[in-house]
Amino acid sequence: MSADEPESAATTESAGEESVAGRTEVWIEKYRPQTLAEIKGHENIVPRLVSYVEQNDLPNLMFSGPAGTGKTTAAQAVARELYDDDWRDNFLELNASDERGIDVVRDRIKNFARSSFGGYNYRIIFLDEADALTSDAQSALRRTMEQFSHNTRFILSCNYSSQIIDPIQSRCAVFRFTELSEAAIEAQVREIAETEDIEVTDDGVDALVYAAAGDMRKAINGLQAAAVMGETVDEEGVFAITATARPEEVEEMVEKAIAGDFTAARATLESLLTDRGLAGGDVIDQLHRSAWEFDLDDMATVRLLERLGEVEFRITEGANERLQLEAMLASLALEE
Repeated sequence: MSADEPESAATTESAGEESVAGRTEVWIEKYRPQTLAEIKGHENIVPRLVSYVEQNDLPNLMFSGPAGTGKTTAAQAVARELYDDDWRDNFLELNASDERGIDVVRDRIKNFARSSFGGYNYRIIFLDEADALTSDAQSALRRTMEQFSHNTRFILSCNYSSQIIDPIQSRCAVFRFTELSEAAIEAQVREIAETEDIEVTDDGVDALVYAAAGDMRKAINGLQAAAVMGETVDEEGVFAITATARPEEVEEMVEKAIAGDFTAARATLESLLTDRGLAGGDVIDQLHRSAWEFDLDDMATVRLLERLGEVEFRITEGANERLQLEAMLASLALEE
């Protein structure tokens, strides 16, 4: 064995570890936009946030909208652009779903607002999932926002702004983040695939966009998971890894039911739930998203949507998913 062999082996091992580490890095964090300009799909929101940063005049903000649309990313980007390398020292991030009681307002938020800092006019407290705060905690938060208005700005993130009390909403500039467009998600997926040197077929991209349903985080996670499974990311791999049914499969199930063939429709449902591993809620979501794209007449679509509303409510109240979905198909079959 030559003297340089151990060094060569070590070098190879080190390179291998580096390659594995890079490949297994979580892409939703690796490709999270660092600046406001990098955020895709919110052309009506980003310029207003940029204006606040440029003028160094940030009001209290409320970001409302579905998951995976960029609310947390926007808050962090604002902090980075205001504070540069010091942003972590001047940005407190809390998740209200973990700490939803009044104590988090009385202790952590007030202590951060009271603590001394230098060089900046104010610090930022980012409260994620603020709609999970109890009513008492929200009342305490309102008073805290008033008490520390001279040196603290609040950014609240929530899925449903209706769950936030009016006194807090009136103290914030409200930004409503909508589901991201298909074009924005497709652009991000293709950009990551090119950077990671992944081969993605056109139907694979379309499948990722469909499975994401406006959620950028879901699209990126789906891309990473599918990339691990094979050399090429295609439609079949995406639908398998994301536990998503093809639109035509869901449409076929509904068409069979409306045609009166309940047995065949039930068999398709059984395949989706058992073989494909979809949850009842996933089936309902896909039916709702695709209802108007099915080759059904308007009255059939209206009946389908009516049944979906009933089933979704009953499942939310604790009813059996499979039983409710089969009952929905049976009711569609009986009407024909």
